Order: sequence, then structure tokens, then C-alpha cells
Amino acid sequence: MNGLEVTVLLGITVLTGAILAPRLRVAVPLLLLVAGLGLGFIPEIREIALPPETVLLLFLPVLLFWESLTTSLRSIRRDFRGIVLMSTALVVASAFAVAGIAAALGLPWNAALILGAAVAPTDATAVAALGRMLPRRNFMNLKAESLTNDGTALVLYGVAVGVAVGGQYTPLDVTGLVLMSYVGGAVAGVVVAGAAYLVMRRLHNTLNLNIALLLVPFTAFLLAELIHASGVLAVVVAGLIVAYINPRISTAASRRQAAWTWPLGSFLLNGSLFVLIGFEVQAVAHEIPPREIGWLAVVTVAVWLVLLVTRFVFQTASVMVIRLLDRRPSQRLRRTTYRSRIVSAVAGFRGAVSLAIALSVPMMTSAGQPLPGRDEIIFVTAGVIVLTLLVQGPLLPLVVRWASLPDDSAMQQELELAERAITGAALTAVKELAHDHGVSEEIRDRLTRDYYEYLERNNERVQARQRARLEAELVDPEPLMGETDAAMPSPATATAVLESPAPLPSPRERDEEYSRLRIAVLDRKREVLYRLRREGAVDDAVVTQIQTRLDVEELRITGVEMLD
Repeated sequence: MNGLEVTVLLGITVLTGAILAPRLRVAVPLLLLVAGLGLGFIPEIREIALPPETVLLLFLPVLLFWESLTTSLRSIRRDFRGIVLMSTALVVASAFAVAGIAAALGLPWNAALILGAAVAPTDATAVAALGRMLPRRNFMNLKAESLTNDGTALVLYGVAVGVAVGGQYTPLDVTGLVLMSYVGGAVAGVVVAGAAYLVMRRLHNTLNLNIALLLVPFTAFLLAELIHASGVLAVVVAGLIVAYINPRISTAASRRQAAWTWPLGSFLLNGSLFVLIGFEVQAVAHEIPPREIGWLAVVTVAVWLVLLVTRFVFQTASVMVIRLLDRRPSQRLRRTTYRSRIVSAVAGFRGAVSLAIALSVPMMTSAGQPLPGRDEIIFVTAGVIVLTLLVQGPLLPLVVRWASLPDDSAMQQELELAERAITGAALTAVKELAHDHGVSEEIRDRLTRDYYEYLERNNERVQARQRARLEAELVDPEPLMGETDAAMPSPATATAVLESPAPLPSPRERDEEYSRLRIAVLDRKREVLYRLRREGAVDDAVVTQIQTRLDVEELRITGVEMLD
């Protein structure tokens, strides 16, 4: 099949999966993987090759960059120690545990170690697609781990392949590779993010801003590859930094355009990738001699179970060690139960990176001999991906319900806090802003009334939630942070502000003044919102949600075309 036929086939399959998945009540990635497996029975489709460089250079930069843009930097800082342990030590433990069981079942040790490196890292795109029913903190930790653990896996893969083809490595060599992978990748991400800041702050055209944004992940990946560092980590670091500085290098119009186009592109690439994984599984299965299929199926199931057990055991051991070394009250609040660790083990999906690593295994050693176990590595890796997606995916919601994890209402509370804070700041600043922008008292009072009504509606929602909590718990809860009336001006001030002078003679002039004052107030609300984020009072997700509403409001006022 030629490229155009493959593109159309993938597009039709993704569209069909997106339509049918809600009706069948299954996750879209699961349905697309099953579709790929089914289509793989057609010989012509089974011949479609999935070059590893396509996954690493086309799919991953876009997918990982979008996931980084939507990841909470505050969550990473808060649980940094655990994320580092899971993305480094757990990857090494998983790789050697898999290598041990695979070698015990008959796979050559060098091939078994390569297999371990391939299946050790969890996949960020699979986690993002299938793990959203987790409580927010668990989801963000798992997502952050999946974004950063590829660097460790790729270093292990490089060492394992080097040994398999005839190379030799000392512990010092391995340490240098790990440091270069992480430090070099992080530096490349910082450099590219800094360059993006210098370029994008000088751009104002919506289309130009988003073209520059699209270049960031590919440039970061390229720079890291040139210095033999982790391109994956470079993309993630650049994405996290760009997400934080985005308000200073973008406009309301460019942010709205990005918010519409990036999810679409990410969904299409992610969906196509799951379909292609199904194709690849079928292709590999038909290349393996039938007499070996049963043995490899046993190896695949054994490796999959080892990954689940290793993840649970590692987390349990980490908790025990941390309890012995860190007895601070703040640390006790972070301790997890065995049920939450089971949930984390089931949520550890494998995906694109694992398949790309397996497909990258060279065919020959340095002596010109075929590399033993290459086909077996690809088969088992693809099988593990299928098992994690088709078994763990549908199982995860059941495990989450069984675990009875506590409700995570922190984001809702922070959202209410931010809404009240920025609305209160807007009410306080209306008079000053009206004077600075030459706006009449009538227009000032008109906008003040609008904001008072909005604040009253928000107060009613908070009070209703508090009443519901009282009825559920039958105790007086502590006041939520920010749920006070301190931000509201006094009734006397409100009465004075709402006194209306004589109207302006021209309705058009009144509308222009009203729009000008609303834009000024929106800018003030953004200042307060970003200050709350800098102080750690609200999460990045809360900032994004409120910023979206403010951007839409600004575009509705200004009528700016998206491509201006």
C-alpha cells in the first residue's frame, strides 16, 4: 500500500473508532488497537512497516509536548522525590526483573536485557488516554513519571544493545551515559524554551506564534539528539517551561487556536499510533515460526505479570524506606495505602516508546552475525503492550472503584478560591481602571453590577457545596481556604459605586467605553491569577481553566480574528 492509501485507511479507522467508542462504552485507544489487530489479518495491510524513527521523530515529540503542556508543574515539584524514584530506580528494577524471567524461560541473556529495557518505561500517551479516572494527584504523578522515565530506559537499551553487538561498558561508562542523557536532555530543553521565549515574545500574529510553538518540540528533540542526550526529556522540559511562561509569550487568540488544534493533532497521531501497533503485532506474529508462538506467548504473559508485581513491590519497599528515613508530618500525609499502590500498578501502561525501542534493535552484531532473539524481543514487547492496554485498560476502572480512593476536591476548592480572588480584585480595581482609561461613571457602575452578580452566584455555589458537605458528614467542616467575604467590598461601598450619573449621549460610545474597561479588568484579573500560581495557591490546571474563560471573554469583546 502506498502512503496515501495508508493515510486514508488510518483516518477512516480513527474516525470510526471515535464514533463507536462512546456507544460501546470503551476507551477509544482500546477500540483502535483492536481495530488494528483485526485489520492486520489482511496481508496487504500487514505489510505496512512502522519504522522506529517514525515513532521517535514524528509521533513522540508532538504527543509528549502536548502532555507536558497540560501537566501540572506544581504537582511535579510537590512529589518530585517519588517521581524521580519511579522514573529511574523502578525502570532499572523492572528491566532486570524482566530480563531475569525471560532468560529463565529460554531467551538469551543479552536479548532478555534488551527486552527488559524496552518494556520497563510506562507510556505517557497511554496513561493520559486511559488513566483519567484516577484522582488528580495520582494521575499527575503517573503522568509525570511516564514523561521522564524514557530517558532511563533508552540508556539501558543503549548499553544492552552495545553489549549484545560486542561492546564493553564499565560502571563509569554507564554512569556517564545516564548523566548525559538526563543532564544533556534537560539543558537542551531549557535552551530551546529560552530561545522560544525570545522569539515568541516579539511575535503578535496568531499564526506565527503557533508555528513557532510547533517548532519547539522538534527543535528540542533535534538538539538533544545532536549531543547524544535524551530527546524525550528535552521535549518534556521544554514543554513544562513553555507552559509556565505561556501567558508572557502568547495572546488570547493564539492560546485559543492552540487549544483547538493541538488536541486534534494529538488525538489523530495517538489514534493512528494505536492502530499501527495492532498492524505491527500481526506482522510480527506471522513472521515467528508457529512452533515458537506458544512459548513466546508464555514469555509474554510472564513478563507482563513480572512488570505488575515489580511495580507494586518497588512502591511498597519505597514507602517502607521513606517511613524509616523521613518522619516529618508532611511526609506522613503523602503515604499511600496498599490499595492505591495496586491501582498504580494496574495503571502502568506500555505503548509507543516500548515498541520503538524494540523495533530499533539492530539485526546484526559487530561480527556480522544475526543478533539472537531480535524477533522474539519485538513479539514479546508488542504482546506486553497489547496486554497492558486490553487487560489493564478495562480493569483499571474496576480497581479504582474497589480501592475507594479518597475524593480529590482540592482542584474545585482552588478554582473557587481563584474565582473569588480575581473577581474581588476586579471589583476593587474598577474605579481606578475607569479613571486611568477615561471611562464614565455610568459605564463603571454598569460593569460593577455585572461583577457583583457574578460574585453572588459564585458565593451561592460555595454555600451549596458547604451545606451538602455538612449534610454528608454531620459535622462542621473547617472553612475552606479563600471561602470568606474578605474580597467583597462593603455594602456602603457598593451603594456608593452603584449610583448612576447621567447616561452618555451615544450608545456606541458607551459600548466602546464598556469594552475598554472590561479589557482592562480582564488584564487585572490575569495578573491576580498568575500571582496566585506563583505563590502556589492554585494549580496550573486551575490557571488554564480560568485563563481559557478570560481569553474567550476577551475575544468576544474585541472580535479579533484567529489569524490576525
